[in-house]
Amino acid sequence: MVTKLAVTDVVKSLNQAESRFNLIREIDLQFFPEWFENLPELTAQETAMLDRVRRIHAYHRADGPLTEGTVNLLILSPLLYLAGFCEPPFKIRAEVSVEITHQQRDEILRGRIDALVLQNLFWLVFVESKPSTFACLDAIPQALAYMMANPVSQQPAFGLVTNGDDFIFVKLVKQSSRYALSTNLSLLEVPDNGLYRVLRVMKRIGEQIGVAE
Repeated sequence: MVTKLAVTDVVKSLNQAESRFNLIREIDLQFFPEWFENLPELTAQETAMLDRVRRIHAYHRADGPLTEGTVNLLILSPLLYLAGFCEPPFKIRAEVSVEITHQQRDEILRGRIDALVLQNLFWLVFVESKPSTFACLDAIPQALAYMMANPVSQQPAFGLVTNGDDFIFVKLVKQSSRYALSTNLSLLEVPDNGLYRVLRVMKRIGEQIGVAE
């Protein structure tokens, strides 16, 4: 009999994610050059918008930790628009239910992705946000589990985990069971606005998706 489980109940650490899905963390930087190499430049209008987003974040963050919904509204929505993921050929789907079938364990893992960007039904980029008191690294196992639901095993899947303050990008190649993480990118980075780097990486991933199509 197939056992149905919640992702959040059974995948709580990197060790658990790696063991359950036979994943190997890749440390060679060239496996995931999209987060640091050939990043596109931003326009003056884009940097001005990101400066405004950071000011708004600081205004609301001063009252305490931000909820997941507030992070999505104030931070992620502007980033998705500026990165071009809300325009053709991409499609946005929010609160997407996913199932990961694990035949060897005779189980199905279920979960829900906050935002999923689709291009021709390929799972390309998703965003998994957490409240601002939640460490980004602690959400990586859940992100990897969701990315394993990608039906296109030959193409890389990219993810972004954020709590509103910090951002970590993820790359997974399901076919080879390898994944890698970017460094932690902070919105509070100085002297520049840390969101500049985040948006540049998102744009770079968008370009990579176009090449792979």
